[in-house]
Amino acid sequence: MEQRIGSSSKPLEGAGFDPAFIPGLTSPVSGEPEDAEEPLAEAEAAPGEPESAEEEAQEETEIEGPVFEASDRRAKIVADAKGVRLSLDEERCEFRWDEIGAVETETPRFGKRYTITVHTPDRRWYPIEIEAASRARFAEWDEQLDAVLDAYFEEDEADEKKSDEDDAE
Repeated sequence: MEQRIGSSSKPLEGAGFDPAFIPGLTSPVSGEPEDAEEPLAEAEAAPGEPESAEEEAQEETEIEGPVFEASDRRAKIVADAKGVRLSLDEERCEFRWDEIGAVETETPRFGKRYTITVHTPDRRWYPIEIEAASRARFAEWDEQLDAVLDAYFEEDEADEKKSDEDDAE
């Protein structure tokens, strides 16, 4: 008769069990190897979802309108029609435009770290620092990010104000 040593239950995930758990970030990597086959994964894909990484890359290139992208060796930010995506090392989080309360930028007086902070309506904030090759990049990044915010973020606020005015009448 065989006996197993150790627990057979899976570790629990979530804020109650992991103090580093933050909603919106991807879940921790499971202990399964990357080679593990998932049976019927292609057959079960939802109709609107891309089936492969190539299709997903094609969808991202089809985005029209302004796009802001900045990165360094560790951090990356992308802001486009879908929303804002932040990544630092292996951690990633994504915010749709309706989930964002404000986007704040900060340029240091000295140094080359450009800070972008995404604020959510529930009073949480998610900062990311990008190291620029030179301080001259700060003005360029500000212009690009402003163009994206003007195109996507301001439209939502203008629609809300308009609907609030209509309700008041």
